[in-house]
Amino acid sequence: MTDYSEEQRNELEALESIYPDSFTVLSEKPTTFTITVTSEAGENDETVQTTLKFTYREKYPDETPLYEIVSQENLDDNDVTDILKLLEQQAEENLGMVMIFTLVSAVQEKLNEIVDQIKTRREEEKKQKEREAEEEEKLCKLCLQPFLLFQQRFHGTPVTIENFLNWKAKFDAELLEIKRKKMKEEEQAGKNKLSGKQLFEMDHNLDTSDIQFLEEAGNSVEVDESLFQEMDDLELEDEEDDPDYNPVNLDSD
Repeated sequence: MTDYSEEQRNELEALESIYPDSFTVLSEKPTTFTITVTSEAGENDETVQTTLKFTYREKYPDETPLYEIVSQENLDDNDVTDILKLLEQQAEENLGMVMIFTLVSAVQEKLNEIVDQIKTRREEEKKQKEREAEEEEKLCKLCLQPFLLFQQRFHGTPVTIENFLNWKAKFDAELLEIKRKKMKEEEQAGKNKLSGKQLFEMDHNLDTSDIQFLEEAGNSVEVDESLFQEMDDLELEDEEDDPDYNPVNLDSD
C-alpha cells in the first residue's frame, strides 16, 4: 500500500532545499505551498516572474496536484494561459510520480522563452521604426527637392516665400514645356497619337481658333446654295401622315 503522506513529506524537504529563497509553506492540512519562478535576465536585465501555488490532494502523486498562478510580473494574459496549459500537460504526463520539480522546471523554461520573445519583438519594433524613419526622410527629401534646386540655382540669394514661389512657378512651367515637347516628338514618330483633349491641353489657342476664323472672315463667308436646291426632291416622310403619329408621345420620349 502506497504511503502518500511519506512521499509528499519527502518531496517537500527536497523542494525546500532546491528553492530555499522562493519556497514557502502556506498550510499543512492540506499541504499547500508556493514557489516563485523567475526567468533568466534578458536584455537590459529584464526578467519575467510568476508565483505558483500547489496543493497536494490526498492521493498525490497518483492524483495530480492542484495548482494556480497567484502573481506574475511582465506577463500578459496569453502568457498566463500558456503556462496553465503547460502545467496541465506536464501533470498528466507525470501522473504516478512526484512531479512538482518537473512542473516548476517546465515553467522556468517557458519563462526563458518569453524573455527571448520579448527581446525579438523589441528588435523587430526597433527595425520597423528605423524603416519608417528612412521612409519619412525620403519623403521629406522628395518634398524639399524643388526648394533644394532653388537654393542651388540661386546660391547666396536670401530665400523668401515670394521669390521661392516665383521660381517654383517657372520651374513647373519648364517641366510642362518639356512634357509638351516630348508629346510632340512622340506624335511625329507615330508612337503616340494625341487626342483632342491632349491637343487642347498643349495649345490653348485652339479654344478660340474657330471664333477667330469667323471674326476674320466677317461677311465674306460664302455658302454654296446648290447643295440645298434639291431638298424638295428628297422623299421625306411627313410625321403627320403617319397613322401612328401622336404628338403627345413626343413629350414622354
